[in-house]
Amino acid sequence: MTAWVYLIVAGVLEVGFASMLKLTDNFTKLIPTLIFLVFAVSSFYSLTKAVETIPMGTAYAIWTGIGAFGTILIGIFFYSEPASVLRLFFLFTLVASIVGLKLVSN
Repeated sequence: MTAWVYLIVAGVLEVGFASMLKLTDNFTKLIPTLIFLVFAVSSFYSLTKAVETIPMGTAYAIWTGIGAFGTILIGIFFYSEPASVLRLFFLFTLVASIVGLKLVSN
């Protein structure tokens, strides 16, 4: 896999582990906690592979951006979190920043 594929996978896995936090009930439920751990370890492994080639600051910003974007969408669609116009506006400025970082990276 290329470094950028690793980075995208790491971001998607971050969405998985961040979204599982609510279901772990403060890590008192075994299955959601185990799923959280698998997603977290896999995400960090993929991020580690990505930073072998991609500058660390760029990779970290994109990883957290993908995670934030996906987790916000999970919150809106599955946990009835608000989807106000301003929240969506800033969510899409986040996406624009992620795309911009990709465009200016080697």
